[in-house]
Amino acid sequence: MPSASPAERHVGAATVARILGRWSLPGPGYVALADGLRRCVLDGTLPLWSRMPSERDLAAALGVSRTTTSAAYQRLRELGFLVTRRGSGSVTTLPGGRRHQVGALVADESDDDAGGPGRLVDLTMAAPSAPTELHHASVRALEALPRHLSGTGYTYLGLPALRAALAERYTRRGTPTRPDEILVTSGAQPALSLLTGTLAGPGDRIVLEHPTYPNTIGAVRAVSARPVPVPVGAHGVDVDLLESAVRQTAPRLVHLTPDHHNPTGTSLDEDARERVRRLAEKHRTLVVGDETLTDLTLDGPAPSSFTGPVTRATLVTVGSASKTFWGGLRVGWIRGHRDLVARLAAERAHHDISTALLDQLVLVELLEVEDQVLATRRAELRERRDALVAALTREVPWRVTVPAGGLCLWVDLGAPVSSALAAVAPRYGVRTVPGPIFGVDGSFESRLRLPFCLPVEDLEQGVSRLATAWAAVAPDDAPAAGGARGTRHGESGPTADAGMPAAADDPTELTVPAPPFVGAGAVV
Repeated sequence: MPSASPAERHVGAATVARILGRWSLPGPGYVALADGLRRCVLDGTLPLWSRMPSERDLAAALGVSRTTTSAAYQRLRELGFLVTRRGSGSVTTLPGGRRHQVGALVADESDDDAGGPGRLVDLTMAAPSAPTELHHASVRALEALPRHLSGTGYTYLGLPALRAALAERYTRRGTPTRPDEILVTSGAQPALSLLTGTLAGPGDRIVLEHPTYPNTIGAVRAVSARPVPVPVGAHGVDVDLLESAVRQTAPRLVHLTPDHHNPTGTSLDEDARERVRRLAEKHRTLVVGDETLTDLTLDGPAPSSFTGPVTRATLVTVGSASKTFWGGLRVGWIRGHRDLVARLAAERAHHDISTALLDQLVLVELLEVEDQVLATRRAELRERRDALVAALTREVPWRVTVPAGGLCLWVDLGAPVSSALAAVAPRYGVRTVPGPIFGVDGSFESRLRLPFCLPVEDLEQGVSRLATAWAAVAPDDAPAAGGARGTRHGESGPTADAGMPAAADDPTELTVPAPPFVGAGAVV
């Protein structure tokens, strides 16, 4: 029997019924119910270590007999997806207590020549190449550098000109900001690590979206804190479950990506943003909004400011130059109440002290031509996204939801073979990141993140190679190639919910080869 971990929260019967959606199928009702709950666990919409409602309460919520829910729970215990102990109720788990090790990862270089002639297509990196304006901005920065050479080169809070430019940028987006509410860092990841290291410690709980960016999970675990996952749906994080998690676990902080979430591509609507702001105030819990992808809206209007029209002590945002401009430009920032900024700056002095001055000067120049850069960037990403969706539709039978922005697709494979696919893919000349890397507990085996940052030709070649790799691991009952289905976020369709359970699968298929990653590095 799998060993249970202390339950992080209780999930009510009404919530389970909402997450399940339409679950009834021909055949025994308890089998269909158990399969529906199992798929929810596998796909992360029902978090691990959640205490389930009683059999009686769930039966009432679903309108079925207690005999049906009792038999379904027993089937889940036999399959290893539920463990029940006297006094603690029934808690969701995985067969064998299996958990994926999630953290900083790097691809195995020994696979680089796989796949025959031509280089390996790397679909692990959700990061664009540099804009053409970067070179000119760098020249201008070098011309400005002599004015700073008489000083030490250390800018503990950030270059004043950059802090002023970033403050004006926030003000234009609807959040009036002063320079003393900005702390410049050496990227978004150092900013997040600074926040978690300053505000949380061993044993503290930090609420995360599920799935989420792998290095966010790594930052939480680096300070020995405990990640508390909350599912992401078709419109971003499930705010009802978020408030429940905050109320039940009293976290030190909450981390959200409100705009073009990595990896699902979802965004919070205006109502959800306001609910999060009220939640933060009500529970006096710091909410961190990761805005590294905010600029990359490809369809529809740009998202509104996550912070809102006033500075709040319970809301802080993190930004970065890496996605808007280039990952080689190591500049990020934190926007928050000036008291928090001062505290973070004092703590930051014990780590990297200051962000590289020349990089900051380059960013100042790039912000002057930001609209021009983004117009080109968005058009290019839109073309590549559409080309990737078209290639998947031709080549594989997966379900695809088309995001309105961001850098990647969150593909539903229809079977729990993501790690197996990632393990064999380099043999066919393509590299991918398996879905469970984006979870805290082994979920998302039916999911695959596919960035659309490469040129169209590379994306099409990568999908062709993935289709060949898929043939090696696909279940016998998988649909034929060319059956991919696509919807856009918010539309009705087979994948309108980013966390929708995948098609029925065999629990014996959960034992898969380890992902082809070793050592320390980064998934972006």
